[in-house]
Amino acid sequence: MSDTREQILELIKVQGDLVRQLKAAKESKEKIDEEVSRLLALKAKLGGDPPAATQKFTLKTPKGTRDYAPQQMTLRQGVLDKIVQVFKRHGGEAIDTPVFELKEVLMGKYGEDSKLIYDLKDQGGEILSMRYDLTVPLARYLAMNKISSIKRYHIAKVYRRDNPAMTRGRYREFYQCDFDIAGSYDPMLADAECVKIVSEVLDTLDIGDYVIKLNHRQLLDGMFEACGVPVDKFRTICSAVDKLDKSPWADVRKEMIEEKGLDDATADRIGEYVRLNGGSQLVEQLLADPKLKVVPNALQGLQGMQLLLKYCSLFGLDQRVSFDLSLARGLDYYTGVIYECVLKADPTSSSPVKLQNGSADAAVDAEQGTVGSVAGGGRYDNLVGMFDPRGKAVPCVGVSIGVERIFSVLEAKYAASGLKLRTNDVEVYVASAHKGLHEQRLRIINQLWDQGIKAEHSFKLNPKLLVQLQHCEEHQIPLAVVLGDAELSQGVVKLREVSTRQEATVPLADLATEIRKRLSSSA
Repeated sequence: MSDTREQILELIKVQGDLVRQLKAAKESKEKIDEEVSRLLALKAKLGGDPPAATQKFTLKTPKGTRDYAPQQMTLRQGVLDKIVQVFKRHGGEAIDTPVFELKEVLMGKYGEDSKLIYDLKDQGGEILSMRYDLTVPLARYLAMNKISSIKRYHIAKVYRRDNPAMTRGRYREFYQCDFDIAGSYDPMLADAECVKIVSEVLDTLDIGDYVIKLNHRQLLDGMFEACGVPVDKFRTICSAVDKLDKSPWADVRKEMIEEKGLDDATADRIGEYVRLNGGSQLVEQLLADPKLKVVPNALQGLQGMQLLLKYCSLFGLDQRVSFDLSLARGLDYYTGVIYECVLKADPTSSSPVKLQNGSADAAVDAEQGTVGSVAGGGRYDNLVGMFDPRGKAVPCVGVSIGVERIFSVLEAKYAASGLKLRTNDVEVYVASAHKGLHEQRLRIINQLWDQGIKAEHSFKLNPKLLVQLQHCEEHQIPLAVVLGDAELSQGVVKLREVSTRQEATVPLADLATEIRKRLSSSA
């Protein structure tokens, strides 16, 4: 036992030296906190748990997560409300599913990304995992409830055991906003509407110029076949191509050859295609390609793209969409159209986009002039059938809005503008002009609440009037009701407009009506 204790003491000494070195080198707070946590864990082994009164906690959020202050939550809720309005405009119905699923439901649906699924311990005989996205839970929901047609939206948190990049809006816990259309319909009508929904969301949020990249999974498979990729390597090569939005072609080519086992000539043939992008003319060009037009998958994919681009044009999206053969989306469940929306870099800006925490966005792609993906999705016709006992398929197409990146961009905009967001909806503050009026305050504020008016007052019995009015200004409360003995004896109060400091005498009986009148005139 003494040897064990001595070993622990030695480890504590080494760990303590490491913490001091990190602090001297001014390493990141996250790194220091992580090593301090290890030091505390070693110390805890010496004598059990320390007394609660003296226990020191490492005060940090888990890696890949963050807290949100009232200003940030106000911004986030405003964004989500606008997105829901767009979803409802297109007939969306809301559902919700558990934050964890049976592990067997999730496994085998995400290709190489399955390693990022958070597993939980055995829970009463069930092996569970945290949901990775909202699409697989939707497919399970449709199969379990035998639903063959729905337009659903779902806004909820998902979890990925990924290497977080906090400055790029990339977390281990984050929100997804999904809109999906399930049902058997004529080709590309539902797919085109999903593209339109993405465009409407970004136009509503006004976060800058963007492009919606379009491609087709069948075309990708046909292209791989035409280039000589073995069938058993289609998915793994697709995952490599999917990295072209973050890595140059040279790096992706190297991965294909050295890690995926592709020969040089085949990789070079793929490179000739995946660097192409354009519109309807590119579709026509590829339809005439002698290598592609003899491959059924490629031909069907190109015909689908032709129809999709036609419908997008009818929706007024000609300047918003781009047929891009580098778009792959590595998830295994896609079967048809795939799309991804990226924000374009601001050509007038001389400095990089600044996201939360004041860090520059490392995702800026100088070659493509974009600052990263803010939406993605596609068609997945076979996923529901995987869960149905009889294999009954329910064709689906959907889109996921990348709200975390959108939040990051909008936070940066507000920080740069110096504007302060209102974090409450209080319409009127009930203030007292002197001592001894707290009971009258309670009666009046209760009447306002009963009338449906958002109101608050001080929790001090005898607050100073100046302090109360300063609270109104600080929290941008538009109106203040000021009580005084003289006025109350006459059955009236002073109604003050906080921004102009103008006051008017209002009968108590008419107070709620006058407040509503003032609020509606300033709206």
